[in-house]
Amino acid sequence: MADYSYERLRQSDNTFLVFEDPNAHMHVGATLLFDAGPLLTPPGGVDVDRIRQYVESRLHLIPRYRQRLEWTPLENHPVWVDDDRFNLFYHVRHTRLPPPGDERLLKRTVGRLMSQQLDLHKPLWELWVIEGLEGNRFAVAIKTHHCMIDGVSGADLLSTLLRPEPTQEIDPPHPWIPRPAPSRAELLRDAALRRLGMPLGLARSVWRVMRDEDHARHDWNERMRAAGQMLRAGLQNASNTPFNLPIGPYWRFDWTPMPIAAAREVKCGLGGTVNDVVLAVVAGAVRHFLQESRHVKVDDLDFRVMAPVSMRSGSERGQMGNRVSAWSVPLPIGERDPEQRLRLVTETTCRFKDSRLALGAETFTEASEWLGAGLLSFGARIAQWGRPFNMVVTNVPGPPIPLYLLGAEMREAYPMIPLFGNLATGIALFSYAGTLHWGVMADWDHFPDLHAFLLCLQRSFAELREAAARAGASGREAPPPSRRLPRSTTSRGVAARRQAQRRRSRHVSASG
Repeated sequence: MADYSYERLRQSDNTFLVFEDPNAHMHVGATLLFDAGPLLTPPGGVDVDRIRQYVESRLHLIPRYRQRLEWTPLENHPVWVDDDRFNLFYHVRHTRLPPPGDERLLKRTVGRLMSQQLDLHKPLWELWVIEGLEGNRFAVAIKTHHCMIDGVSGADLLSTLLRPEPTQEIDPPHPWIPRPAPSRAELLRDAALRRLGMPLGLARSVWRVMRDEDHARHDWNERMRAAGQMLRAGLQNASNTPFNLPIGPYWRFDWTPMPIAAAREVKCGLGGTVNDVVLAVVAGAVRHFLQESRHVKVDDLDFRVMAPVSMRSGSERGQMGNRVSAWSVPLPIGERDPEQRLRLVTETTCRFKDSRLALGAETFTEASEWLGAGLLSFGARIAQWGRPFNMVVTNVPGPPIPLYLLGAEMREAYPMIPLFGNLATGIALFSYAGTLHWGVMADWDHFPDLHAFLLCLQRSFAELREAAARAGASGREAPPPSRRLPRSTTSRGVAARRQAQRRRSRHVSASG
């Protein structure tokens, strides 16, 4: 039995290390706002030492937080090993806002913290306690590398660090002894043995397919269709927009809250789901921002967002790592009527659910486990050099009840996602205690007016609420979602419409 311990990263987790470069800092995070309450010190600060002790008492529940990366020889694949030099003071940090300590300064500070890369040779997380916030509040900014968590596991992590009731008790920390890491020779030997065993693993997979031929053929065909659709979509560029510019290393962060009850009123009044309402809000905001702040004509733009879809089963809740697929959703930003925008979004997502398009990305990821990082690098080049979508929009469900850091109640929680390639803006949402918390990350140089986009989000949401109120006042029931996607909302539909316009133009010229 080996006297060392390590764990290979899945290729889905390794993806985010492949994307990492000096401009693309592939960490996710959140800015949490707390009432200071019992954590206030007599001079008016925050008891950071007590917070650090509390975090230490919870680390045994998230062992990945005391592990670092090593890379195997030759194949250069990352593995997790215990960090024998782990220092909690390095990871739990402290800063203070200058007066007046308003949210504008907090947003600038968080943007600066998120613009700093994590050290890939240490455990890949930081927790910043930010005091000096007006109103007897403080903030906590959490950074965790995306190779460790996805959105759902990040929400589970938050529920691990925080508690559903206030408490002043801190459990004694569990003893921790790091396990020995393998030597390079041991990693090389294990990699060779793994390579030798891969044909046997493939043979077992083929045998499982043969034992259940009918089901396996149907599943195989469905997976191949979904993967083909995903690959074709990835090779077809979306329209070029001011949201798609090469990013730099410095980022801005802004946020806005919206009541979940109001989003549900829109859903009940106009149809769809809360996620559909979110995408319709983004569609309206993009339309307003491009027209009014960038003076761009939007009617013929093929604007797509990448919407992550969790593939995590109930038994996988609480586990670290990434279990996500994705949809590339065309947004009807050329549609002026907010109610019609929501209807088109709802029809699109209904079609995607029926076609199980998310299966394509999952199949692509599973294939990379056999074919190695070369397939991931190919996908990374498509995303960085091409433009398969214009923006990432992710919506993560959180707890409906308040959470507490010791006796301090968490009032707000704004998620943060990274930028990469030519995606100069990203939107993340986190539902918590009756509120949808929108966090928007953007490139510092390209979006000095980021707050104008936040105002467009608020305006777009208000338009949908007004439309839902009008529908309710007229006694009109929400329409059932159509199962057929109008051709005009797809990328092929946009191309067909442009081609028809060119034919009409030629016909007019010939007639004249």
